[in-house]
Amino acid sequence: MGMRTQIHAHKDIVPVRLTILDRAMGYINPVGSLKRLRARALYNNLRNSGYITYGSAKRGMRGEFAFANSADVDTNPKLEVMRATSRDMYMNAPIATASLRRTNTSVISSGLTLQCRIDRAALQLSDEQADAWEHGTEREFALWADSRECDASRTQNFYDLQALAFFSTLLNGDCFVLLPYIPNKNLPYDLRIKLLEADYVCNPGNITDTDTMSGGVEVDSNGAPVNYHIRKNHPGGFYPTWEWTIVPAYGANSGRRNVLHLFDKERPGQRRGIPILTPVFEALKTLSKFSESELMAALVSSFFTAFITSDTPENVLGESFTEDEKVTNPDKIASDKNVLEMGNGTIVGLNSGEKIELADPKRPNGAFEPFFNAIVTQIGAAIEVPPELILLKFNSSYTAAKAAMNEAWKHFTTLRTRHERGFCKPIYEEWLTEAVAKGRRPAAGFFLDPAIRAAWCGSKWHGSGQGQLNPSVETDAAIKRINGNLSTHSKETAALDGDDWDTMIQSRAREDKLIRDKGLVPSVAGSNSNQNAPVPVQPQDKTPDEPVKDKTPDSNNEEDANA
Repeated sequence: MGMRTQIHAHKDIVPVRLTILDRAMGYINPVGSLKRLRARALYNNLRNSGYITYGSAKRGMRGEFAFANSADVDTNPKLEVMRATSRDMYMNAPIATASLRRTNTSVISSGLTLQCRIDRAALQLSDEQADAWEHGTEREFALWADSRECDASRTQNFYDLQALAFFSTLLNGDCFVLLPYIPNKNLPYDLRIKLLEADYVCNPGNITDTDTMSGGVEVDSNGAPVNYHIRKNHPGGFYPTWEWTIVPAYGANSGRRNVLHLFDKERPGQRRGIPILTPVFEALKTLSKFSESELMAALVSSFFTAFITSDTPENVLGESFTEDEKVTNPDKIASDKNVLEMGNGTIVGLNSGEKIELADPKRPNGAFEPFFNAIVTQIGAAIEVPPELILLKFNSSYTAAKAAMNEAWKHFTTLRTRHERGFCKPIYEEWLTEAVAKGRRPAAGFFLDPAIRAAWCGSKWHGSGQGQLNPSVETDAAIKRINGNLSTHSKETAALDGDDWDTMIQSRAREDKLIRDKGLVPSVAGSNSNQNAPVPVQPQDKTPDEPVKDKTPDSNNEEDANA
């Protein structure tokens, strides 16, 4: 009895199939052909080992390919199309509109407000001196920031420009901020903010991108921006011209930053940003088309239609008159027995061989909402905005809704911090530099030492708070965190509504003083008429039959007196 050897191949090992060339070479050179087959087998299994990627031997990944390009090669050639698609989605796709607006409202809202936070120890200032300087600087900054003169176009104040710059970054991928000096007799400061849409910055003459010039941004050997090439008008404007202006990134002598480039840099070497909706373009378009189709189908189904089928087609109902006769002879049509109309409580007799069939298009589609919610969930996951916030629809439990808001707030806080560092703080430092230079704000050593200048420029920016789903529970939790030394009054106040605790407590002090001056009793949250009444205390070792006695303060009781 002969032995039979059975070899079981591993499920991930890809077999080598003999081609016609393999068979031909096997007859001519068996040894060389065997070496070739071994090399092919090794290559196939190397492709299928480790991480499964495009082009591997796995059936699901065959025929797929990807290329390892630089950040600029992956993004810049399609920037113009990406911006146009993003704007079209925002204008015509409700989910895209909601996503962008919700993010802008949560991060910026009515604008981030300045709170000076100078380094008191480094500047050797007392608390009273530091407080006085900070309050004075905040008032002086408000003089400039609240005025529309701070805008080069004189249409928006500093807080409106914050929202516009941030929203433009979300929509277009990036936004450019110029900081020119434009004198104006209505304002003691010459610093101005000029926002440029992303389209303005592009290669002069639309030349091909290179390693040093891409997307209108010219860099040095370290990748640092040197020059920005800005078109004189929008390329999609009424009369676009082929004229560019070169704006240096930094002043040649002063080192002053001339241009602020706002974008989310995701890869080293990336010079331009991409719209936040880019990864979900296809999902948004599919959802938009599906919604339009369902809306049209529901509209059509709202027209109630009845069909009368007949065995005598020579007398078709409603078809015994031409179109002209229907317009010129309405009375004749009304008297024709072949014309039937529906009415309230109408009974219509049908001829022999006729019957009624009602059109039932089965609308609305029961599968529409689950599919819609599934796609919105995917879109929300990609842009880090929960579907509950996109749709403003909180049908789940309190715990789930709170978790969604907490996760979204992490993303919004990150975006807010990034906007502070890229827009608010640099502009505030430029303004403070002018204020000190003009003598409107005292700052000893400001121009002598960069460390001293940084100590004077310290600032924090507060916006609207996260909001509360259950104010009572969440306020109690905040009080417990403060009492447990796990948080501060300033932090909890900023998280509640974005207000400044120092300013709020001073307002409270003025209010309480005014109330006392008027002979009124300051109200206390949770107080009542029995606030000072004796509090019953239940003894620890109480038997079921033992009555509970009130424990009242007694001057002869040492424990109560100490308490």
